[in-house]
Amino acid sequence: MPPIQRNSTRAVYAGDLQIGSDAAISVQSMCATSTTDVEATSAQANQLNDQGAGLVRIAVDSAKDADALAEIRKRTKARLVVDLQEHYRLAARVAPHVDKLRYNPGHLHHHERSRPMRDKVRELTEIAGQNDCAIRIGVNCGSVAPEYDERYPNDSIGAMVACAIDHCGYMDEIGFENFVVSLKDSDPAKVVEANRCFAAERPDVPLHLGVTEAGLLPFGEIKTRVAFEQLISQGIGDTVRVSLTLPNDRKHEEVLVGKSIVADIEAGRFRSVPDLSGLNIISCPSCSRVENERFVDLAENVRDLTRYAEAHDVTIAVMGCRVNGPGETDDADLGLWCGPRTVNVKRAGEKLGSYGYDEVLQVLKKELDQLIAVRETTL
Repeated sequence: MPPIQRNSTRAVYAGDLQIGSDAAISVQSMCATSTTDVEATSAQANQLNDQGAGLVRIAVDSAKDADALAEIRKRTKARLVVDLQEHYRLAARVAPHVDKLRYNPGHLHHHERSRPMRDKVRELTEIAGQNDCAIRIGVNCGSVAPEYDERYPNDSIGAMVACAIDHCGYMDEIGFENFVVSLKDSDPAKVVEANRCFAAERPDVPLHLGVTEAGLLPFGEIKTRVAFEQLISQGIGDTVRVSLTLPNDRKHEEVLVGKSIVADIEAGRFRSVPDLSGLNIISCPSCSRVENERFVDLAENVRDLTRYAEAHDVTIAVMGCRVNGPGETDDADLGLWCGPRTVNVKRAGEKLGSYGYDEVLQVLKKELDQLIAVRETTL
């Protein structure tokens, strides 16, 4: 197989890591420890870095997290990314300690709504520029701002791409070039289409690839390979993340799987694309926002419990926190999103109730059986 002809994007720098242009594809991961646990988070950042992570993402959700980040920075040589999510006002406090800032346009929309989006983006770019940070515009299917859903009804791909294009336009107006874009979904086919569409319109912008909530092994790796094989082989993608549901002591496997996928594609070793029909369990990667460590066990138990339904076209989403849980379970047939003491259960976006961790599996099985029965009677 001839060498892959990568898209000729401009070069973006996160610290001394080049993303895009003629740079090798880098692999990222994210700490799953509580950010305020400085010792544990520093150790995990170092482990991910030692395994070859080009960037290590850390969540900052509070002033205490921001204070902890400053100490973590002293204890690791890993290049750090902060995921601002709902707390973009903390950017000035964290930027001196990281190499890259990630913001979600949908979450940015919901805070200080009276303030124009351009002004909020300008503030972030000014902070990034003053601290020599890169920026990632991270667009997710489950958290696109309402205006894009209204402009593109029943077209999540169109909404994601339009949002990303608009935010690139803000960057162009401001004159900030040190940014990358990501467009993510839990459906590999949508990831492929969204990134192809974006790359066709903005071939100059480096792309960070990922399948959100890829889930448990081995299917999480399979879904990610499906998307990456189709995109990277066409020259699309400059940095990647494999979002696996893993316990903390195995978090580094995200990096190893990511490196393996990229190496296989570059060497022309492709796996046959599997049939993704049938039972589809989506689960988010364990991260510091998980409010109960039983989340990973719950995801594994859901996988084991539902094996009997593998032939049925049913999507079950298992989310670990309140940030992504409410929105990203809406499109699933059945959804679970975990709180500190209870698990919220949803059917087709409608909340059915909250249940203890010890009883939620029985509730899920009952709902799954009813769903299968209803579908079988309509065949």
